[in-house]
Amino acid sequence: MIPAAFEYQRASSADEAIGLIGQYGDEAKFLAGGHSLIPLMKLRLAQPTVLVDIGRVKDLSYIKDAGDHVAIGALTRHMDVENSDLLKTHVPLLAHAASHVGDSQVRHRGTIGGSIAHADPASDLPATTLALGASYVVRGPKGERTIAARDFYKGFLESALAPDEMITEIRVPKITGAKWGFQKFNRRAQDWAIVGVAAWQLNGASGVGLVNMGSTPILATSSMNALNSGAALADAAALADADSEPQDDLNATAEYRRHLARVLVRRALS
Repeated sequence: MIPAAFEYQRASSADEAIGLIGQYGDEAKFLAGGHSLIPLMKLRLAQPTVLVDIGRVKDLSYIKDAGDHVAIGALTRHMDVENSDLLKTHVPLLAHAASHVGDSQVRHRGTIGGSIAHADPASDLPATTLALGASYVVRGPKGERTIAARDFYKGFLESALAPDEMITEIRVPKITGAKWGFQKFNRRAQDWAIVGVAAWQLNGASGVGLVNMGSTPILATSSMNALNSGAALADAAALADADSEPQDDLNATAEYRRHLARVLVRRALS
């Protein structure tokens, strides 16, 4: 289908982009890689009257060592996350998860901030950053604030991000030396995951994030608590679906998703 008519504005900086959103209000949307917004516009499920293109905002594309965490600019492309030596050293789970996003074309255009802002429970990076205990820096006309990943996702494609705010940075704690695993079950290569798992363990701490196991990315706190208490991996994996609310769809029943979650968490932890 053809999108509804819209006005196009290109921002050259984050401040200019925020100013434009503040000027046009709820009718405006940010455009970065476009892999989430453009398909919705073609189906007319989204009909913004103004697109603010932030794809060329250079000051939001970076990966930096920030002491106890790695700071990632929101407009950093998936392929840069995938190939970052800094992330491979300190947060290898995130670099590996980025390599599973779509295909090469998607990874060269899509951005980590766009993926998180879209808040799709079937997307790999929201669940992975949730498992890693990340926080997101957001900025709007009223200033800047930091939102913990566990407080960010509110419902299906809904987040704590206000209409006039944009994510500017993702802060991911370092897990240098951690054991980690990423599992993704899909019917065909490049399909959305029927179920996905991002998991890590380090010095009595752990994180387990689930993809496509509810209306939001899911933190498997029951499995994490079991791991942190010294439970066997099989026992912790058996609790993988305890905090989830999977739905039936054309690809799988809810019960099949629960089974997959337990199997994939066990594999990831092993």
